[in-house]
Amino acid sequence: MRRLALRTGLRWKVSLAIAAVSVLVAVVLSLVVHNAARVSMLDNSRTVMDERVKVAQRWYEQSRVLGFGAKLDDPRLPEQLKKEAWRGQRATYLEDSGTGTPEVWASVPLRNGKVLSVHTKFQDRFAVLNDLDRVLIIGAVAVVLGGIALGVLIGDQLSRRLRKAATAARKLAEGDSEVRVREAIGGRVRDETDDLARAVDGMAEALQQRLEAERRVTADIAHELRTPVTGLLTAAELLPPGRPTELVRDRAQAMRTLVEDVLEVARLDGFAERAELQEIALAEFITRRVRAVAPEAVITVVRDAHVSTDPRRLERIMGNLLANAARHGKPPFEVTVEGRVLRVRDHGPGFPEELLKDGPSRFRTGSKDRAGTGHGLGLTIAAGQARVLGARLTFRNADPATDGADGEARGAVAVLWLPESAPTNTGSFPVIEVPD
Repeated sequence: MRRLALRTGLRWKVSLAIAAVSVLVAVVLSLVVHNAARVSMLDNSRTVMDERVKVAQRWYEQSRVLGFGAKLDDPRLPEQLKKEAWRGQRATYLEDSGTGTPEVWASVPLRNGKVLSVHTKFQDRFAVLNDLDRVLIIGAVAVVLGGIALGVLIGDQLSRRLRKAATAARKLAEGDSEVRVREAIGGRVRDETDDLARAVDGMAEALQQRLEAERRVTADIAHELRTPVTGLLTAAELLPPGRPTELVRDRAQAMRTLVEDVLEVARLDGFAERAELQEIALAEFITRRVRAVAPEAVITVVRDAHVSTDPRRLERIMGNLLANAARHGKPPFEVTVEGRVLRVRDHGPGFPEELLKDGPSRFRTGSKDRAGTGHGLGLTIAAGQARVLGARLTFRNADPATDGADGEARGAVAVLWLPESAPTNTGSFPVIEVPD
């Protein structure tokens, strides 16, 4: 059972990170401002009450009149103020129950032994504190929304640059040697993505130079071998008839074929090949060519199609696929034409797992179950020629559930998907969508 992997975009990760930081900053600043304003307001209230109790004391001592709501020996007077009055000290006290507006007290001992006190809640002042809290909440929400918007903007820009870099890197991996990641991402912003782009471009250039050097060495070796191999083949024709002569001629011919195939692979690796297009009826063309190279093959035409392609390269692909089937598979060999899709199937042990996983590899002749003959360039050349045609060549093994009588795979299946549009003159190819 496959587990679903939740994939989150970079811009949303950046946005969430900035939003989280914005929330944290807004909450901390709001609490700091709220507490600072409350402490300042309470200190001011105690100062005001201290001034009131001093004025009320003077009035009472001069005229025996209680002002500012003052009381003598108030039974509700807090114990802390009673203790301070017993010591002969004027004092203020904050009575905060945790809910509502705190009550502020002030008291002073009189000469007659009584305690004069005043108290109030300053409702109007603490209403201002509630208004401040509302303003802080609105400001915090605005900061968070602004942080999210800024995060989306920054994250989207960074994500767009990375997506462009990834697209350019994929084109580079597909063989487009002209693509450069740094040119693809563009823009005036200079950040770590530029360092990444420079590193990828440098790696691509170094790899391209190395591959080009290897291709040139391979092509030069093969080219230099053509003359002596041709001379060897000519000399073999002059030998007297006999079994040794036949062996020499056979090996010389095999060497000549190998040299020609190596040269063809070198040309395909250099992406210098261009298709010479012609309009052909696919079913008729395939039937005629298959009959010439594999008369025993079973040809099935499900649906015909007219295509614009290079007949010589298409013939080369089909010849290599049939030769591979004859060399490594078992008859019957089947060729199916279904519109622009061509299938070549044998009934042998199937393609090895390495080929199905990594694709054709030069000088790899197959698994131990196969005969092991040949030099392993046939499928490599077929895949390269398919690329020149703008086609897609895929490999799979026959389905054991439907094609094997005993539940085992019965045969290798090569499928050539010809494009609906021909390759352009610039050498670029249309994308072939292969259904599952």
